[in-house]
Amino acid sequence: MKHKNLIFWIIAIVVTLSMVIYQRMTGPTHPINGKTIIGGETIKYKLLTSYGGPDDAEIVFDDPNGKLEGTLTYKRYPSHDTLTQVAMSHQGGKLIAIIPHQPPAGKIEYSIKLTDGTSEVVLTEKPVRIRFKGDVPAYILIPHILLMFLAMLFSTRTGVEAIAKGAGTLKYSILTMSFLFFGGLILGPIVQKFAFGAYWTGWPFGHDLTDNKTAVAFIFWAIAIYKLYKNKEKQGWALVAAIVMTLVYMIPHSVLGSEIDYTAQP
Repeated sequence: MKHKNLIFWIIAIVVTLSMVIYQRMTGPTHPINGKTIIGGETIKYKLLTSYGGPDDAEIVFDDPNGKLEGTLTYKRYPSHDTLTQVAMSHQGGKLIAIIPHQPPAGKIEYSIKLTDGTSEVVLTEKPVRIRFKGDVPAYILIPHILLMFLAMLFSTRTGVEAIAKGAGTLKYSILTMSFLFFGGLILGPIVQKFAFGAYWTGWPFGHDLTDNKTAVAFIFWAIAIYKLYKNKEKQGWALVAAIVMTLVYMIPHSVLGSEIDYTAQP
């Protein structure tokens, strides 16, 4: 039994870590990394799609010889603004594009052109969108991330237990829902408030998929626990809840998140 339990936990950990990596590599908040060649030299770049804090966002390129020049073209998104073009600046061997700060949930759509005087390149075919957010205190953000990780870990472990018809399905289900409740429905809205100025932007107040998917997962776990409490043999409900939890985690983080509509402003 101990050997089987160890195998089940290894499966749960591997699946959970895979989901964490997927979440980090997908979605609108993941920076766009790449490289381009100008004048025979390879230029690496990281274009920000999310930025927190009270200052401007900076896109930085290594330029130790000062050979590069660059132009930042941007406008607020969505808006009726005309495009603004600004020359990038040189500072300490770096070429820097400065994207003006926006209030929480404000977005800027931008593109960057680099040149060495003889050739030039626009880094992306389509403009990049960056969303600004407020600073979230570490004492709120770290517990939120930890509890959501534990919720996914125990969800997967519960699913494996349900498949094996193990005796711990109800116990693991309760732990999963507890982690999800405190991490997603208590700390999640607090994080949202710090970052974007609103506790809840999912249904029925908005269409934020992060809020909505958390609520859907919680409802399925509540149903599973109720069914298991009535009859411990109905472990299929826990498996369904674990599958739903996995599916909602497959939705990239922050899709359809908070966004200022600049078209409705002067």
